[in-house]
Amino acid sequence: MQPNPTAVAGEPGRGHTATLSVVIITYNEEANLGHALESVEGLVRDSGGEIVVVDSGSTDGTAEIARSFGAKVFAHPWDGFAAQRNWALEQATSEWVLPLDADEVVTPELAEEIRQALASGRQVNGYWLARKNHFLGRWMRHGGFYPDPKLRLFRRGAGQFENRLVHEPLQVSGPTASLREPLIHNAYPTLEGYIQHMNHYSSLGAQMARNEGYRGLMLLDVALRPLATFAYNYVVRLGFLDGREGLLLHLYHAVYVSWKYAKLWELGRKPR
Repeated sequence: MQPNPTAVAGEPGRGHTATLSVVIITYNEEANLGHALESVEGLVRDSGGEIVVVDSGSTDGTAEIARSFGAKVFAHPWDGFAAQRNWALEQATSEWVLPLDADEVVTPELAEEIRQALASGRQVNGYWLARKNHFLGRWMRHGGFYPDPKLRLFRRGAGQFENRLVHEPLQVSGPTASLREPLIHNAYPTLEGYIQHMNHYSSLGAQMARNEGYRGLMLLDVALRPLATFAYNYVVRLGFLDGREGLLLHLYHAVYVSWKYAKLWELGRKPR
């Protein structure tokens, strides 16, 4: 599904304000979770809703932080991104659901716009949110990383995450609209964290490509595709305007692409 740029939320409230469940899956997220929950605490309280945290065996203070914000905390073994997120959605009981990552923050302006959307009575089943992605502490304005629209806020029962190994989109049945104010994504504050994530995601991406029957071409995919990816995002899409951080992001994103297809080639050498 694609965002509808002509449909924008924010009509004046009319009568009943719907309840809201904020749903987050976690694993060792004590460094991030408090910021995420603090940003939605008032919004959830005002709607008479709930915070749902589904944890997959954290060994730090994640669960304690969640409980300190009054969240309903569920322990559930890790079952892959899509399956874990969909199980978490099933625990929500409010009229509307807002899935968040632990490293995302709802600004006061976005919270107010969500309040208006919940009270508006608009006949839509979901809302698209723009995302401000931060890398090494800097907002990536260019290179395809903004506005990065994500379908998030939706009526309970109308949405589910697509069953993919990685980068699983939310699918919502029925009409959707868009909110103006962006969601803050403090994705990668350190290079070490980024490289660790991209190593893991490239393995999942390789397995997903293999499952879909793509075998890959060594020269094209491992060498030329990363170069084309860097040139397109850094030059054509103006990623160079994001300074040193932009250079590092697009350079290592191209490396991630090479890793993905090199791992696909490696998988092809093994029996399925």
